[in-house]
Amino acid sequence: MWKLLRPNATEVLNDPTLKRSLARYFAVAQNEKPPKFKIAQKTPANFSFNDPLEKLWQEHEKVTGEFGKIEQEIASTTSLNCMRAPEKSYFSLKLEIAGRILQNCHFCSRNCKVNRVLGALGYCKCGGGNMTVSSIFAHMGEEPELVPSGTVFTMGCTIRCRHCQNWTISQWMEKGAEFTPQALAKEVDNLRFAGCRNVNLVGGEPTPWLFQWLQTFRHVEANVPVVWNSNSYYSPETAKLLAGFVDVYLLDFKYGPSGCAEKISEAPNYWDACTANHLQAKKHGEVIVRVLVLPGHLECCTLPILNWISKNLGAETRVNVMSQYRPQWRAREIPELRRRPTRVEMRKAVQAAKKAGLKNRVS
Repeated sequence: MWKLLRPNATEVLNDPTLKRSLARYFAVAQNEKPPKFKIAQKTPANFSFNDPLEKLWQEHEKVTGEFGKIEQEIASTTSLNCMRAPEKSYFSLKLEIAGRILQNCHFCSRNCKVNRVLGALGYCKCGGGNMTVSSIFAHMGEEPELVPSGTVFTMGCTIRCRHCQNWTISQWMEKGAEFTPQALAKEVDNLRFAGCRNVNLVGGEPTPWLFQWLQTFRHVEANVPVVWNSNSYYSPETAKLLAGFVDVYLLDFKYGPSGCAEKISEAPNYWDACTANHLQAKKHGEVIVRVLVLPGHLECCTLPILNWISKNLGAETRVNVMSQYRPQWRAREIPELRRRPTRVEMRKAVQAAKKAGLKNRVS
């Protein structure tokens, strides 16, 4: 049925540029290779649960280097299944570090430093217990290479976009439903077994729930690629933990280097965090970049973003120049955001992408 609804979702398999930029993702989606989280679970790590955090990070850095070599050596899902699971793994090391961060939360760039384990809530209002989920379903509206995408929309967000289209989720206007890691893992398995190409961690924002996501994937049985669908406003520590867990980074690039991020989304230092995280994503996985064209923000945001992507990530980076903006939630507080982008603005944005040399664009 989905092939009838989205014929371009099968057509992309014949696109040579796209196949190069997302080669590993397609191999995992077609069950030819294992996802990174399963390889991480078979990659040994040497640590004690009594080790100080600094020592855990040192071991993590060491094993991150080894992980890349192991990943290259694993030719198929069959060869991974033949490997013995170590007593302590790269994956369990990530889980231990993430649990420590939860007690002094700095998963996002805001660095609230609250102890969520003891019930404190930071800016995102996400708790320290079970994950709170808004909805779980096979999404047909994502980029064609992702469709059908097994999306899990979690509650809460690390920034506050005045124009947020999912504001009832990001701002906790909905109640949501709590899921234990075991129960959510079954949902992930069900999405994959129902034909989804991937599991898409989205929201809101997945970043505050990284510890719970790692807990969940301890129990996931399906061979499913992990898509990290994020606003890109996460900490260097989170970026390190995502390496060896995430297969595809589906990252927003929202604002240029001026003050627009703070003005519109209460996100200071967004450009620095966003550019750093895109570079880390390119280093450790495959990347799809979303650039939502905001009305009145071509010169300050769209153009510098597209030029930065081409220069730093490469001309073959998969880029989605998006026209979907419409005034939502509190957008009318920002005068230029009270309307949709014009055809002229969208044409200029697409022309800017072409001028920057970006040739792997979602059409």
